[in-house]
Amino acid sequence: MGGKLHIKTFGCQMNEYDSARMADGLREAEGLELTEVAEQADVLLLNTCSIREKAQEKVFSQLGRWRPWKEKTPI
Repeated sequence: MGGKLHIKTFGCQMNEYDSARMADGLREAEGLELTEVAEQADVLLLNTCSIREKAQEKVFSQLGRWRPWKEKTPI
């Protein structure tokens, strides 16, 4: 596949660890390289804990911000 991956992580430190593991796995399996700029990414990944309501709300807000951009540039 190749391309670029942007990961946005919300919640606890365990989520940060999980995001790093997902990035490693996607790099090895799909050839995706991390980018800090969401608009450069071919794949956007949001990682959160649904137990923490605040983190979950942040994810929905982030999805709303990304939606217009992704509608213009779908995968």
